[in-house]
Amino acid sequence: MLLLNKILVLGIGNYLMGDEGVGVHAALQLQNENLSSDIDIVDGGTGGFHLLEYFEKYKTIILIDATLDNNPNGTIRLIKPRFAQDFPTAMSTHDIGLKDMVSALQLMDKMPVIHLFVVSIESLQQQGIELTDEIAKAIPLLIKKIKYLIAELKEQKLEKEILAWAV
Repeated sequence: MLLLNKILVLGIGNYLMGDEGVGVHAALQLQNENLSSDIDIVDGGTGGFHLLEYFEKYKTIILIDATLDNNPNGTIRLIKPRFAQDFPTAMSTHDIGLKDMVSALQLMDKMPVIHLFVVSIESLQQQGIELTDEIAKAIPLLIKKIKYLIAELKEQKLEKEILAWAV
């Protein structure tokens, strides 16, 4: 069943590999925010095909992940990928599974609208559940940007509904 009236916020990453788990850390923090009932938040772990059901259920997904893109540590970017090749070339350890899943969704003509927040990290070598200072300091801004995007998406939806009523 397609959940048209809900937005999924999906944090991706390995929680046990430090900064690589920034998406999971952000999702866990968002679960403590006072978001409306039309927002679902999921810790997607290390991605892969087990997430396919979420991509099939939701029309709109906000994805959060780490990337090795040579930007300064903690840089936050918002990307709206439509195809597998639109994802950053060096995402984290689960990059191949996520890109393969997106390709599969395209083949099945079930591709949702994805808003991808990537956070630049320096290395995948770090182990442990703690984030580096730069990434930990980026989380509040990341949360703020996600909440702003959610508000923007809801406003666009409301505007479309109002236009539909006027016809």
